[in-house]
Amino acid sequence: METIKHETFGELAYNYGWKRDINITLFGHEKTVTLNIDAEDDAEFEDAQVNAYHKFFNDKERLLNLAEDAILNYYLEVYEDYRQRLGEKFADKMAPIISTKDEIANIVEPKQLIFPMVFDEDVRQVGLLLECTWEPEHGLAVKLEDEEIVEVGFQDIVL
Repeated sequence: METIKHETFGELAYNYGWKRDINITLFGHEKTVTLNIDAEDDAEFEDAQVNAYHKFFNDKERLLNLAEDAILNYYLEVYEDYRQRLGEKFADKMAPIISTKDEIANIVEPKQLIFPMVFDEDVRQVGLLLECTWEPEHGLAVKLEDEEIVEVGFQDIVL
């Protein structure tokens, strides 16, 4: 597996994107996720990706807190629909009735922090990808642009 040492991103290995494991704290728990810098195997990264990385990690605590709030708010908007579709047998396990960030930590699992190619040097984009109990097929994502949450939804919003 090809590896590089980038001055900003550190040591990365190529596997359909340049990746390494990092730790983040989400919902009060330290988790290991995959840092994914989206690029071809030539390691030609965009300035926007480098800028997004710097801005994100300089304000990581605030941005992850915003993501936590956005995830909880999104769940509170959709869980009743999921409970109805899942039926009595699965509703409490897959889409439980919750109201706090502590409770949602039990039904989401952060997996990846992606810095996608954006083709617009003026846009700093970051995606947080998570697995979740209520949507195992499509997962969950939080999309940030210019250090603000712009969307929460299925993982394809950042992939």
